[in-house]
Amino acid sequence: MLNLDKEDEDQLNNFCEICLDDKEGWEMFKNYSCSHSFCYECTGKHIMARISEKAKVIGCPGISCGAALDVNACRFLIPEEARIQWDESVCQSMILDSQKLYCPFRDCSALLVNDSGESIERNKCPLCKRSFCAVCRVPWHSEFTCKEFLKLNAKKRGKGEEMVKILAKKKNWQKCPNCKVFVERTEGCIHMTCRCEHEFCYKCGAKWTAAHYCRKK
Repeated sequence: MLNLDKEDEDQLNNFCEICLDDKEGWEMFKNYSCSHSFCYECTGKHIMARISEKAKVIGCPGISCGAALDVNACRFLIPEEARIQWDESVCQSMILDSQKLYCPFRDCSALLVNDSGESIERNKCPLCKRSFCAVCRVPWHSEFTCKEFLKLNAKKRGKGEEMVKILAKKKNWQKCPNCKVFVERTEGCIHMTCRCEHEFCYKCGAKWTAAHYCRKK
């Protein structure tokens, strides 16, 4: 009877709940922070998927399990490049948002850390070697102070918004009452569904219901 219980337990521990296959004992990864076991291949794929999502903590793939995978115990299941990426995500999660600073150049976007606690204006990215303003978060504006640049940028933004309003009126665009994004109807009925999933009447802007009747001509 004792031998049968031990055999049943071994079979349970050698069953992967992800691929639903029975495995040999040497093919199974045991998570010591919980009672779950999964095959090495499935565990590795789970870790890789979570790393690609930039997860700070990789949880056990078991259903309704709140335990985390032991970082050191499962590192051998993934390639070295993925291990480096995982280490970087863990390190970044320990940095305060107020200390994070990204290079504003799109072809770089390197993460920089200001751990001095001092206010920095002009900074040089150690990766791409280009200067930028750490206050305005833009390439360095040598001819303007931060205050002058922000004021100038606000004027440009205002002109851009005015041009959008003129174009919207000309094209008869309507603004979604929920997310305030302009929507264009090229064909079909006046029942609109915005990308924010809000449904409204294209003519009057009212929230759409099954009983809606638009009186606007």
